[in-house]
Amino acid sequence: MFELTEEQLMIQSTVRKIATEKIMPRAQEIDQTDEFPWDIAQILYENNILGMALPEKYGGFHANALTMSLVIEECARALACVGPMLLSTNSVIRLIDLLGNEEQKERFFSRLSKGPKLCAFCLTEPNAGSDAHSLKTLASKVEGGYVLNGRKCFITLAIVADLYLIFARTGQEREISVFIAEKETEGLSFGKVEKKMGLHGSITADLILENAFISEDNRLGKEGEGWYALNFLANSMRAWGAASIALGIAQGALDYAVPYAKQREQFGRPIAEFQAIQFMIADMAMLVEAARSLVRMTNARVDREAGRISRDTLAMVAMAKCFASDVAMKVTTDAVQILGGYGYMQEYPVERMMRDAKAIQILDGSNQIQRLIIGRNIIKK
Repeated sequence: MFELTEEQLMIQSTVRKIATEKIMPRAQEIDQTDEFPWDIAQILYENNILGMALPEKYGGFHANALTMSLVIEECARALACVGPMLLSTNSVIRLIDLLGNEEQKERFFSRLSKGPKLCAFCLTEPNAGSDAHSLKTLASKVEGGYVLNGRKCFITLAIVADLYLIFARTGQEREISVFIAEKETEGLSFGKVEKKMGLHGSITADLILENAFISEDNRLGKEGEGWYALNFLANSMRAWGAASIALGIAQGALDYAVPYAKQREQFGRPIAEFQAIQFMIADMAMLVEAARSLVRMTNARVDREAGRISRDTLAMVAMAKCFASDVAMKVTTDAVQILGGYGYMQEYPVERMMRDAKAIQILDGSNQIQRLIIGRNIIKK
């Protein structure tokens, strides 16, 4: 079991106020223009939210998984695309913190503390999504470092990020290593910005590496340690990342649908008085609370195990990501239904939330892969 600390409750309340007053009013415009919201990034930076996982000396809170989950849920409730911004940036920060040496932490964290600086997590390739074994990006050892060649795709915050965490092959099979590349690295470039169904405002593009030299000082951890970093560190971040984004989207849809049902009248009375609508709202609320319990319990467990995540906990992470995103899809769909014809119109936010929810069922490991992880773990036990 777990309880939120006074500090976590204070952080949650503060972020909710900022999200409601500063982010939510911009949501429709950002969705329509699909432009990256630098003003939102600035607000998050000024309130020490953008780099929550940074140690306090660099302007962060050294936030653990449960705290990050609370923050991302509140931001995604207002606008889903803020979730990937926080997830991507803080995933990289957490991996630097867990794998990096003191010199690397000082160098990279000092850089990130100066202005609204973002980070990109670069794993997926055109032929290596869920199958990370198939990575083609190659890091060839040369004097003083490595030369990287390859192409990453669907990279969140590509183009706008300042640091890029890159998984590349340094040998056979699982011999994968982790590197940090600065934006100004020669040989690092980008493909076109993708036009997505949802998550508008979140930049997604290819990252291209053409004879890009990365100093040995920019390798995180030991050579070949990337598979461990991916499976037992990065994968655990789904619980405070994708799962929490989904939870925020679902809560946002419920928050909008209930007041609407109370004021929308048909046949001379509010539609909230009809049993059919009440049952829909009851189901939505139960699913959201069930997802919240699973997400928070899982993140508390991730925090207890720190950098030694067990396979049972990774299975719970898969459950949290899969269940929460399925809940988001169901709840947003029902919210659209409650609003009827208006729910299908872009003037109302629930259709945006429905499009955003679909993305979370796919990104950061599809829900089919999560079910595979869960099933295998149960069968092995």
